[in-house]
Amino acid sequence: MTASSRLMRPATAASSVLLSTSTRRTAPRACTFACEVASRKAHTSARLSSRRPLLSSTSTTTNAAASRLTRVGAVQTRSIFIQTENTPNADALKFLPNHPVLPKDLATPFLEYLNPRSTIAPPHPSPLAAQLMNVDGVTAVFYGADFITVTKAADANWAHIRPEIFSLITEAITSGQEIVTVSKKPAVGEIGADGQEVTAASLAAEEQDSLAYDENDSEVVGMIKELLETRIRPAIQEDGGDIEFRGFIDGHVHLKLRGACRTCDSSTVTLKNGIEGMLMHYIEEVQGVHQVTDPEEEIALAEFEKFEEKLRAQKGADAAPSAFGKGAIDSVPG
Repeated sequence: MTASSRLMRPATAASSVLLSTSTRRTAPRACTFACEVASRKAHTSARLSSRRPLLSSTSTTTNAAASRLTRVGAVQTRSIFIQTENTPNADALKFLPNHPVLPKDLATPFLEYLNPRSTIAPPHPSPLAAQLMNVDGVTAVFYGADFITVTKAADANWAHIRPEIFSLITEAITSGQEIVTVSKKPAVGEIGADGQEVTAASLAAEEQDSLAYDENDSEVVGMIKELLETRIRPAIQEDGGDIEFRGFIDGHVHLKLRGACRTCDSSTVTLKNGIEGMLMHYIEEVQGVHQVTDPEEEIALAEFEKFEEKLRAQKGADAAPSAFGKGAIDSVPG
């Protein structure tokens, strides 16, 4: 054996000793780490198992739990969102409760309550309208298919009225009570909700939409109704009101505005520039439009006419009259 061999063997033995020592030192650390990880996993699993309820494998329990979750979710997601929109009439405000207002089987597309008596009288009493009419400053309540228009007195303040209106509408919807109830209609000759004697014509008008198709209508009247229904009514409903057809006499269409448009100062502008212009453009038989008014509306128009006279006096005698007031369009009392 050479010296170099003798020198290499101890080195080899020493290195093997060092390697085995290193292996022995490393192995316990790896084992310890693996044990610690396994221990932590077991502890975590046990901890999570103690926190998580065990689900039954039966379908009945699963379906019952899902049903409970569905019911809870439905209750939690239900909310009442009432949107308000301004109208051309500063004294009228449109409320959209995101909920049907009129009954589905109601023939007329709108209902209007002008006094407290009308809210409890047949054929369409309304508990909500009665409550709204009791609010100090409210003078009228109008129901559309999916909106409510409330009209106030000129000296009332919306800041005081609006919160109470919100509260009443929200309570009526969440309680599930009927906004409008359909009761027995008054007979011909009896006194109606408006204090007037009920006639066969007025009773028939309440039972159906004035713009509805009637086989007894002439061709011209049919065209007038169709144009009012498709082109004019949607715009007026957008402003918180509606329109009622009262007849076609001597080339003139007799109309009555409802809701926010009923007492609006710009109602004559709506008739003159909007309705009259469109009807005369598409139907050559139409020569003009008459606005059917109530005594209250006559007073409002008279006051506005006085205001117009003052403006014309300030501008001079040669100043052209505006499109407002009775000078712009004929009005007939209704």
